Amino acid sequence: MANEKKMWEIIVIGGSAGSFSVVSKILEKVPRNLSVPIVLCLHRLKDKREGFKEALEIKSNIPVREPCDKDKIEKGVAYLAPSNYHLLIESKEIFALSTTELVQYSRPSIDVLFESAADTYKGGVLGLLLSGANRDGALGMSRIKSKGGFTIVQDPKDASMPTMPAAAIETTTIDLVLDTSNLVSFFANIEKNLFIHAAS
Repeated sequence: MANEKKMWEIIVIGGSAGSFSVVSKILEKVPRNLSVPIVLCLHRLKDKREGFKEALEIKSNIPVREPCDKDKIEKGVAYLAPSNYHLLIESKEIFALSTTELVQYSRPSIDVLFESAADTYKGGVLGLLLSGANRDGALGMSRIKSKGGFTIVQDPKDASMPTMPAAAIETTTIDLVLDTSNLVSFFANIEKNLFIHAAS
């Protein structure tokens, strides 16, 4: 339709223990011509700086990059928060990195990324929270929802560590709760799904 409007301008994905395999499957299925950026905040060990991005790249249909401070945000790229840095959306064009204190015992923090994305993109954010063993991301999902964005969590029954998605469900209204198979299908068809809430 000529008057269709893309409702989501950015996808943010957070996860911790047990989320790596789900993210890998999603990146394997997203279209090569993806018209929005994906920004990933995945908890990892502070001393493991090498190999994480490369492991995601192996099957990803789109480039995977670890942004530096003030790097430009480009569509069709999956950005991975660097180890031991908070990753923030400074504007719709620019990333920022921070070494401020840990949030929810984590740096990078999912809450920090999600809240900055919501504050910048308002209702243009699609947020996904995956398996994890703490509550990081719950407040970020609440911020996304409060700004008019769209929220998805991995079904806690499907997650290897259910605490993180369960905390988000307790904290705010989640739009979709999906198991791994349906998450992969959703993102394989993301270009169509970007418009499912478009005004007629």
